[in-house]
Amino acid sequence: MPQLSHHGTLQAIASLQTRDVKQHRTEWAKEVGKFQASGDYFYFVGCAPYFDASLKYGSTSLETSKSVLQLLNRMGIEPAMSDEERCCGHDALWSGDTATFQKLASLNLDMIAGSGAKTAIFSCPEGYTTFKREIPKYFGDLPFEVLHITEFLARELPGAGLTFKPAENGDSVVTYQDPCRLGRRAGIYEPPRDILKLIPGVTLEEMGSNRENSACCGTSAWIECSNCSKTMQIERLQEAIGTGASTLITACPKCRIHLTCAEQNTDITLNIADLYSFLLDHIE
Repeated sequence: MPQLSHHGTLQAIASLQTRDVKQHRTEWAKEVGKFQASGDYFYFVGCAPYFDASLKYGSTSLETSKSVLQLLNRMGIEPAMSDEERCCGHDALWSGDTATFQKLASLNLDMIAGSGAKTAIFSCPEGYTTFKREIPKYFGDLPFEVLHITEFLARELPGAGLTFKPAENGDSVVTYQDPCRLGRRAGIYEPPRDILKLIPGVTLEEMGSNRENSACCGTSAWIECSNCSKTMQIERLQEAIGTGASTLITACPKCRIHLTCAEQNTDITLNIADLYSFLLDHIE
């Protein structure tokens, strides 16, 4: 087994979710937007509420989830969400704990089926690839469509009747971090970039390592956060600065956590932004 970072706290939280536990997993959403118990679309939030409670690096993991819910609401969608949602099992699987992974997957499949959803939407790349690629290996074809939110937004936003505000000088030049699970693992490269192109005045400056050659943010599954990981993160931040961009945008909450953590120990000044919050800020 690999060495667990943060003293194994996040692995312990995932393991606890295999049991009969009462969660207040959607409590944050009641003050943010509208959702329901059932419907055609299920928004799988992932472990952001637990990351938010466990890790404080100057940014909140729930910002992604809040922005996604508001974006869906602005598009006229009130997604299904549930307190019975569990960790997707990604970290357990990639840490070698397949028993925990399978228990979590089984609980989540029953929960989504109970909502009557035809499509499950994921804002976390790890949750998306777990349902898209890993869970079917153990449970067969899923009875619902699996979409990453960037796929959905790139397809639906242009015709949603929303108006975008032009970017101002401080956020007009951006660069984009391709998350490993969304990029190399799932092959989703263009949808996030197509979304950014919807905002007038935004210039996307690519880092030298992008798309399938993008550099990892340094840590996955909360394991082995070593000096090697920190070096990878700092090199990535320096590469972003080298583009001339003032904002580094990512579509993965873990990328944002890891890069923000690394930045705090340097003299680098870079706005590390969540894609969906950035997009929401530029909608009239």
